[in-house]
Amino acid sequence: MSVKHKIDEMHGTFFITFTCFQWHHLFALTDSYDLIYKWFDYLIQKKHQIAGYVIMPNHVHVLIALYESTETINKIVGNGKRFIAYELIKRLKHNGHDEMLKILKAGVSMAEQKKGQLHKVFEESFDVKICKTHSFIKQKLDYIHRNPCSKKWKLVENPIDYNHSSMKFYDTYGNGIKSKLTPYTMLLE
Repeated sequence: MSVKHKIDEMHGTFFITFTCFQWHHLFALTDSYDLIYKWFDYLIQKKHQIAGYVIMPNHVHVLIALYESTETINKIVGNGKRFIAYELIKRLKHNGHDEMLKILKAGVSMAEQKKGQLHKVFEESFDVKICKTHSFIKQKLDYIHRNPCSKKWKLVENPIDYNHSSMKFYDTYGNGIKSKLTPYTMLLE
């Protein structure tokens, strides 16, 4: 899976965004937020760090720090998207979302079909920005946490109330995946 900007670096902190195909609300439709948390668990198991995230109905923003990686950020995100895509398709089939499956199937190009791809779950590329300062990381973290409250979304009034965000970690140091997060202030050290 491609990226708008190819990043060959295997170490550092990265702000990543990836989006469902044609901005369809696939995470909400299939209640698949848990797939992102499983990917985070996998990343943490591989000694990577998650400093912040928000899982929206159709896209994900995440701050990932790689320090002991043997793979590029492009490879790591591409593999994550692939795992999540397979599971999303299984859930769409299981829940009888035939119309959405048709849309995702129609989105596959001829070249992708020749490679065996059956459904287009995510937009072709993802955004990645290298974070080199605490102020830039903090700016991205604030953006992540405000996303559910933005004029476009209005999912909650207060960012702390959105369940699929690291905001509670920073506000209350909650449990679950949030307790596995690395505070942004510990990055770049």
